[in-house]
Amino acid sequence: MNRIFFLVCLLFLISCNHSNELDKKGFQVEEVVDSKVAQNLIKKDSLDFTVKSKGMLLTADASIRISPLYKLNYNKKDKVYFTGSNGFYFNYSYDNEQEKGNHWDNLIPGFTALYGYNLVNIFHYNHTENKGKNLFDKPVLIKTCYYPSTANDTLNFQPIHRKFYMISAYDEDTNKDKFINTNDLRRFYFFDQNGNNKSLIVPKNYSVIGADFDPYNDYLYINAIFDVNNDGKVSDEEPISVFYLNLKEPSQKGLIYEN
Repeated sequence: MNRIFFLVCLLFLISCNHSNELDKKGFQVEEVVDSKVAQNLIKKDSLDFTVKSKGMLLTADASIRISPLYKLNYNKKDKVYFTGSNGFYFNYSYDNEQEKGNHWDNLIPGFTALYGYNLVNIFHYNHTENKGKNLFDKPVLIKTCYYPSTANDTLNFQPIHRKFYMISAYDEDTNKDKFINTNDLRRFYFFDQNGNNKSLIVPKNYSVIGADFDPYNDYLYINAIFDVNNDGKVSDEEPISVFYLNLKEPSQKGLIYEN
């Protein structure tokens, strides 16, 4: 069990901190124009951009489907348009825990962990009501979206069925550099099964940097840096606090440890 706990913690941390040069670019939050031709103002990389769906994904609730929405990007060198693609995080270590009632392929049992380059929104569709909506009112830079999995995950001999969403995202130009990217504070949001009741799991003056899953209690311990000087960015000397979320009852959350 200790081996599983360690690997789950490590993989979750990787999922929250995985980054490359494309991730760092993000997108601009103010309109930028081409000044070379004043008569033909061209919007460049701003919040006003085209998004494309990457198909529909199944959730644990047969009446609910989601579609990842990606920013349409342009490669100037090759002169082609492109979008990111769906990626998923998994946990591959069991260490004979299947015999003890713990078996899951997902990063966190009961949740599928979705990520992708310039994933900017999630479309939530209710099949029964034939209604859909975006979870965020405007584009955000989603790091990881955790949604109810269709996998047959078990924890302590019991099947795990999640009924809510967790999304780690950069949703504000907190450092005022006119970009939304990985240099801003990362927020962690809760949405209920119907895509409503959006709320912060961690207060907005913190930046989430990783988390540890506790399989004994089905808790999530979330590590976050407190923005002490309120400059909208994180630094190594700023304190790290630990928050908890009861995955069985997500209304139960709070601060465990504060530097």
